Amino acid sequence: FHQDGFLVLEHFFTPEECDSMREQIQGIVAEMEVPPHCRTEFSTKEGEQLQAQGSSDYFLTSGDKIRFFFEKGVLDERGNFLIPKERSVSKIGHALHAHDPVFKQITHSPKVQQPGIGGEVTPHQDATFLHTEPLGRVMGFWIALEDATQENGCLWFIPGSHTNGITRRMVRAASGASTCVEFVGSEPTYDDSQFIPVPISKGGLILIHGEVVHKSELNSSQFSRHVFTFHIMEAKDTSWSKDNWLQPTPELPFPPLYT
Repeated sequence: FHQDGFLVLEHFFTPEECDSMREQIQGIVAEMEVPPHCRTEFSTKEGEQLQAQGSSDYFLTSGDKIRFFFEKGVLDERGNFLIPKERSVSKIGHALHAHDPVFKQITHSPKVQQPGIGGEVTPHQDATFLHTEPLGRVMGFWIALEDATQENGCLWFIPGSHTNGITRRMVRAASGASTCVEFVGSEPTYDDSQFIPVPISKGGLILIHGEVVHKSELNSSQFSRHVFTFHIMEAKDTSWSKDNWLQPTPELPFPPLYT
């Protein structure tokens, strides 16, 4: 983890735990009610982010709620679904860990709390979106609920890239701006030959340093690639940036991992 910026732990969760999360999501999606004007496509491309999430209060205020974000091209100009809604969801966020009992139990499970662990998505660094002072205090948990392969969109990393800092941040825009968020700085151009694929089996966990560069390619297969992800932050002597798009609220402060 310290050398490469990520660590793969196969079979960290049982198949039964993975199936329980997938079944829970199926029920949540079946009951999903999102007004057409709130239906937002999820993207990690800067221009599309500013146009979609960046102009949407629905996204910006999702930190303490369970809300739905959709794949590109699944909505018509009026926000109606062009495909079955259960196949249209790209991401559900950002408070499953707080409001849903199954995901809350997984997030705070003894497996996650054990000592030693706590110390197409375009190429990015999580610290671009989740910034702390000092850097290096955020770690992502990426749990494969199904096998993740090169064909269905496994993660790719540039090993060791977590040692180079960050050059871009997504921050809340000033009041009155045309978008809710904006980017400060620029993303460097990454050499595709530096990325290595990191396939992982169902139940596996990948720990992701907040500054390691990673991505996932388009799912070119006929199989889904469901994952549950969350982030933890070392709270001691760490300041969470007030410019981050995601902010704790009085209704839902960031919960301590050890509860």
